[in-house]
Amino acid sequence: MLTRIIVGLAALAAIVEGVAPGVVPENILPLALVVLGLIYGAMCVDAEDSTNFLVVTLAVGGAAAANALESIHVIGSYLDGILDAQALALWGAVASILVIRIWNRLAGDDSSGGGDAE
Repeated sequence: MLTRIIVGLAALAAIVEGVAPGVVPENILPLALVVLGLIYGAMCVDAEDSTNFLVVTLAVGGAAAANALESIHVIGSYLDGILDAQALALWGAVASILVIRIWNRLAGDDSSGGGDAE
């Protein structure tokens, strides 16, 4: 249930930020998107098996960076803004996955099967 709430809040914040950027004072929506992404990445993504999530993140980030949807007449710029905002949440999740993977390596959790060199 918490996953649905996080995803729903991120989607709503991305839509608001994409359609009307800066409408929320103090530029708080991008911050909220990153925080939601951090929470989602830490709670809902297995840091040791995150390949599918990271591929989607790269694809969304690339499409957002290329302004891929801006070519659609009338609504393209809004759709591209929503994609840009959603990419913020995904990149935030990547940061938490990185921290968890580093923590696992430092804590000695050897789930990668590589073993310690002695």
